[in-house]
Amino acid sequence: MRSRAEIVIVGAGVAGASIAWHLAERGCTDVLVLDRADPTSGSTFHSAGLVGQLRSSLPVTQMMMHSVDVYRRLEADAVVTGRSPDWREVGSLRIACTPARMEELQRQDGWAKTFGLPMSLISAAEAHERFPLMDTRGVLGAAWLPTDGYLDPSGVTNAFLGGARSRGVEVEANVRVTDLVVDAGRVTKVVTDAGSVEAGSVVLACGMYTPDVAALAGVTVPIVPMAHQYLITKNVEGVTPALPQLRDPDNLVYFRREGDGLLLGGYERNPAPWSLHGVPADFNNRLLPEDWERFAPLMERACRRVPAAETADVITLVNGPEGFTPDNEFVLGESEVHGLFVAAGFCAHGIAGAGGVGRVMAEWLLDGEPSFDTWKMDIRRFGAQYRSRDFARDRVVEVYSTYYDIHYPNEERTAGRPLRRSPAYPRLEALGCEFGEKSSWERPNWFRPNAAGGNTAERPRGWAGEHWDPAIGVEARACRDRVALFDETSFSKMEIGGPGASAFLDHLCANDVDRPVGSVVYTQLCNEAGGIECDLTVTRLGANRFLLVTGTAFGNHDLGWIRKQLERQVHDDVHARDVTAAWACYGIWGPGSRVLLSSLTSADLSNEAFPYMTAREISIGAVPVVALRVTYVGELGWELYCPTEYGLTLWDALWDAGTAHGMVAGGYRAIDALRVEKGYRVWGADVTPADNPFEAGLGFAVRLDKEPAFLGRDALRAAKERGVTRRLRAIVLADPRAVTLGSEPVRVDGEIVGRVTSGGYGFRVGRSIAYAYVPTDRSHIGRSVHVEVFGDWVPGEIMRDPMYDPAGERIKA
Repeated sequence: MRSRAEIVIVGAGVAGASIAWHLAERGCTDVLVLDRADPTSGSTFHSAGLVGQLRSSLPVTQMMMHSVDVYRRLEADAVVTGRSPDWREVGSLRIACTPARMEELQRQDGWAKTFGLPMSLISAAEAHERFPLMDTRGVLGAAWLPTDGYLDPSGVTNAFLGGARSRGVEVEANVRVTDLVVDAGRVTKVVTDAGSVEAGSVVLACGMYTPDVAALAGVTVPIVPMAHQYLITKNVEGVTPALPQLRDPDNLVYFRREGDGLLLGGYERNPAPWSLHGVPADFNNRLLPEDWERFAPLMERACRRVPAAETADVITLVNGPEGFTPDNEFVLGESEVHGLFVAAGFCAHGIAGAGGVGRVMAEWLLDGEPSFDTWKMDIRRFGAQYRSRDFARDRVVEVYSTYYDIHYPNEERTAGRPLRRSPAYPRLEALGCEFGEKSSWERPNWFRPNAAGGNTAERPRGWAGEHWDPAIGVEARACRDRVALFDETSFSKMEIGGPGASAFLDHLCANDVDRPVGSVVYTQLCNEAGGIECDLTVTRLGANRFLLVTGTAFGNHDLGWIRKQLERQVHDDVHARDVTAAWACYGIWGPGSRVLLSSLTSADLSNEAFPYMTAREISIGAVPVVALRVTYVGELGWELYCPTEYGLTLWDALWDAGTAHGMVAGGYRAIDALRVEKGYRVWGADVTPADNPFEAGLGFAVRLDKEPAFLGRDALRAAKERGVTRRLRAIVLADPRAVTLGSEPVRVDGEIVGRVTSGGYGFRVGRSIAYAYVPTDRSHIGRSVHVEVFGDWVPGEIMRDPMYDPAGERIKA
């Protein structure tokens, strides 16, 4: 075996094979693929081989669509290469047996329109024509996607490996990794039982074995093997080569053709985690014992939908472990150990995504970052709490057992809670808080007693009205009219410090952050293409000390990205660290906030002494506080940061003083409603690495003339000179109770031109507001548009944003 390779891929299943093939396609052949046994001997060989493309986000769907393109190509090339993936593009049916499921299909049909997939909604009779074995009793309709299909998992893996080998990639089987050598925070060597290999980069694409291998470098990968079962029958009359996939989520089962018989499986309510403390060393090319007792309820449901299955002879019941993640998405990207990448956690849809994963990982390795937003799949989204195998298992069991459930927006997970709690948690609980969870933080969604003063007639129709409460409107209006107190301790907080901190941040930030101590700056951090990698505030606490505040779910991403730039620029005199847990944070906003706070401090809070976008160290009662005059709700107020040990005392002081001012406790759902009508953006939805600030309406936060140049400046300058081709616009819907949830298609002059990025109901303006990127030549203010909300094309109008307080007079009062 060779002693050095630029890239070492650990795992020769479908993931590692696809990555090797995509690297070779781009001319990178100094690649070594290692497998502890034979290729496909982990989970790949027993995969069901289904390929479904539509997912809830555009980037993941794009990955699946790329997979289909690659599988078509491999099948066409098989005439010459002899390596066929046995790709069968027979289409897929997803049926609905309840009105709620039919609404889900309508929502997915809207996504498909904006993602470029040829999906259509059809009747139960039309579905039966395509899948004649189906009993259509109870079926209300179906979604038909003709470009879905299935393939042979081992065949596609061998096709990838064969193509990579033909270009010079080396593949070594029966080589076990025993150690990963890390030097100065970077992986440098892979140690195996057949010798050591020096490596520029290492990719762990070894499926359910990945956590054990990653642990050799001190990296946690939260993947739990789950025993997944499907049954294969002998010949079934009526099975033809053109028979499509069939998914019946209301019965938790799926079907496809297998030879002249059927393959049928599903996701049971009582799943079985397996081998939680590491996969056995000899578990290669092996299955688990058949578990008929656990499979019986699924079999009963399957026979109800396809009666022929009841009398068909059984060839085998396949019970194979598959690696699942706590949120049912891939684990991709570079870990905290530089040069050590992960591509695993395929959650039983790895065959569908393998082609796209190969492309994404090749881009990460060769270009430094993927060509589209992969945050939902990024390894950095998982926090330190996932070092606990028990916590990871509980979360995985929850997502597996609800795999086919309808997941309404704002649905809350229950497993592993409560875990992270702010100092004010007991007070919030006593106030009747309805808690939500993000990044394992318990956060207020709303407060139940506030609902008494609410208006149930404002409940949005359909899905937007699920997980909704009239208290949201009460809290939003109280913030506009009086004053509201919000616990924002979960906000991610980072400290950048050291002698070179100012120069380093000025290079990263599109705005000018080299300002006097006490300045607060809103800015984007862009990649080289000008896309928005981070959207946050930077507060200068000292000459060489800065506080960065971003969204709860984005802290790991932002800190990881910042540290990556720190490594690239070799700033030995700069440190970047997470200080989220060190600070409690409360937002107090509303026209009465200044008077209320002035009763608790001797500090001058006047506009002249404490202007907007500045910070000061003050005392609230006996509590030392860093007060930032910023807002995410569009009202006068402050974010108050104090050391965590003072957090409960600070909450009590604010709450006790607030009673005389009619103050209410508010939750994050009110914050979102307030930010929608104020036009504040959300990273990951309204702005992503694929969007630049000028398109997003954030050009005011970009300083193109700043010297030295910031990262992405050249790309942004060129974009501005060319002129933007699309703009993020606010759309007001004619029906105030038709509230968008994201990814709904937007139509102008009869043509679909974009999709909704985020939306909500503005309680002060009394309108349903959606945000969407619209072509510049069709984005003028007053333009009529239509937005599809669950199959209905709702009229709307492009409006200038922000709709509330457009001059910013209230926040600067």
